Amino acid sequence: MDISIFGLGYVGAVSLACLARDGHRVIGVDIEPAKLALIRQGRTPVVEEGMVELVEDVVRSGRVIVTDDVRYAIAETEISLVCVGTPSAPNGSQDQSAMLRLAADVGRALRDKDAAHVVVFRSTLVPGTVEDVVRPIVERESGKKDGTDFHLCFQPEFLREGSSIRDYDKPPFTIVGANAAPAVDALRRLFGHLPCEFHATSVRAAEMVKYCCNNFHALKITFANETARLCEALGVDAFEVMDLVCRDRQLNISPAYLKPGFAFGGSCLPKDLRATMHLAKTHDVELPMLGGILASNRHHIDHAIDKVIASGKRRIGLIGLSFKTGTDDLRESPLVLLAEHCIGKGLSVMVYDPEVHLSSLLGANRRFMEQHVPHLGQLMKSELADVVAGSDLLVVGLNDARARACSPRSARPCAPGRSCSISSACPNAPSCAAPMRAFAGDACRRGVNKQSSGDHNDWQSTREHGKVSSCDGNEPACPTCTFLLLQAHQDDGSRRKRRRERQRHRRVFSALLRRLLPGPRCAGRFGGSVA
Repeated sequence: MDISIFGLGYVGAVSLACLARDGHRVIGVDIEPAKLALIRQGRTPVVEEGMVELVEDVVRSGRVIVTDDVRYAIAETEISLVCVGTPSAPNGSQDQSAMLRLAADVGRALRDKDAAHVVVFRSTLVPGTVEDVVRPIVERESGKKDGTDFHLCFQPEFLREGSSIRDYDKPPFTIVGANAAPAVDALRRLFGHLPCEFHATSVRAAEMVKYCCNNFHALKITFANETARLCEALGVDAFEVMDLVCRDRQLNISPAYLKPGFAFGGSCLPKDLRATMHLAKTHDVELPMLGGILASNRHHIDHAIDKVIASGKRRIGLIGLSFKTGTDDLRESPLVLLAEHCIGKGLSVMVYDPEVHLSSLLGANRRFMEQHVPHLGQLMKSELADVVAGSDLLVVGLNDARARACSPRSARPCAPGRSCSISSACPNAPSCAAPMRAFAGDACRRGVNKQSSGDHNDWQSTREHGKVSSCDGNEPACPTCTFLLLQAHQDDGSRRKRRRERQRHRRVFSALLRRLLPGPRCAGRFGGSVA
C-alpha cells in the first residue's frame, strides 16, 4: 500500500520504518527540516532500540520518501497515519494546535483529490475530537463529506519507548474506531496480519480506550508503589507480596471487577480499606490513591441517587437489596443506602430480593438493617409482580436472569400500538413518542440508532452508540415505568448455581413482564454486570 505518515516523532518514525520493512511505500511528512535530513541520510530521528539498522535498511530500499509537502503526500498515497504530538497545555488540557493546523492542511489537500482517502489519527486525542473538532475542519477545507469522499478514523497506538519495534510487531490488540466499512477494511489490510485480535468499534470508544489503558497502567504502578511503601513501614517484603498478588489469575489479573456497574459494598472491601488507611496513618505513610477509593465509591452511589431523584418518579421499586446477587448480606450495601435516601426524600419504596428474608437475618447483618432501614419489613414484597405493578421506576440491582428479564435486551419486536424493541430497523421509528430522557447518558425515547449493522445484534449496537429507539404508532404518553440498571459487582461465585437460577427464572420472569408491561417502554442503562 501507499501510505503517508504525518509527524515523525517516536510513533511516526517507528511506524514509517516498520511499514516500509513490511513492503509498503511510505511517505514521511514533518515540518522539522532536521528530521527530514536525518531520514534522507538513512539515520533515525529518535533514539530507539533497533531503529538505527532498520531506518538505514528501509531508506536504502527506496521505499521511504520524506517531505514537508502535505498536498504531495495526500495525492501520492491512499491512506494517511497522523502521529503529530498532543502535549499537555499549562492548565492540563490537551494542546491540539498542531493537530488542528494539520487537519486544515489535509482538508485543502483532499479538495484536489478524486479518489477516496482514509485518514487515521493515531495521536492520543480527547474523546470526541475526531468527530466534533477535526471532521468539521476537514469537511470545510475540502468541500467534501466524511464517509463518502474521505474517511476519518482513529486507531490508538500502544508503543512503549524503548521497545517500540517489538510492540509494533506484537501489540496487545488492534483497535479501529471508524464509521464506515472502507476505513476498517483498509486498516485490516494494513495491520490484520499482526498476531493479535482486531477490533472495530466507534471512533469515540477507540479514543477513550487509549486514555483508559494509560490511566489503568498509571493506576497499577501507583497501586504497587503505595503497597510497597506500606510494606516497607511494616517490614514486609513488597516484591513477595506483589508477586503473590499477581499469581491470582481468577480475580486479580483478570477481567473480574472490570465491567462498569454499581458501587461495591459488603462486609469485606469497605472495612479492609478503612483498616488499611488507619494502619498507614499510624505508621506515617501517605496512600493518596487508596485513600480516595471509598470517596469515589460514595460518589458513584450519589450519582445513582441523583438519577433517581431527577427522574421525578415518586414510586420506586428496588429489585435487589443485598450488596451482591446470591447473598442476603445487607452490610454496607449501596442499594440499602439508595433506599434509605429515597425514603428520606419522601419517596415510596418497594423492595424485592429473593435472597433477603427478615426472619433469617442474624448478627451484624441484622443490626445493620435495623440501623439503616428499620422498617424494611414494610417495604419488602415477596413477589416481583407486586413491585413492578406498583412502581414508576425500577432500580435493578440483581446480576442474574431477573435483571436480564427487566432489561432492554428482553424487549419484544415493535408493532404499532404494542411494545417496542430497541432495534434501529423498527418501521415505526419516525413516529416515536415525545422525547424522554432515560438513564443511559444520551439515550432518549426518540433517539434512533442509525449506526447499527448486521455485524452486531441490536442491543450491542444500540449500547455502543448510546441510543435507544422506542416507538409506537399512536404516540401515547410517556410510559409508567422506567428502568434504571445498577447491577451489583459479582465475585467468581458459583457458576453452576447461577446457571440453575437462570434456567429457573428465565421463562417465569419473561412471561410476567410481558403480562405486566404491555405498552411501549423506554429503557436506559446506568451500569453493567461484571464477570
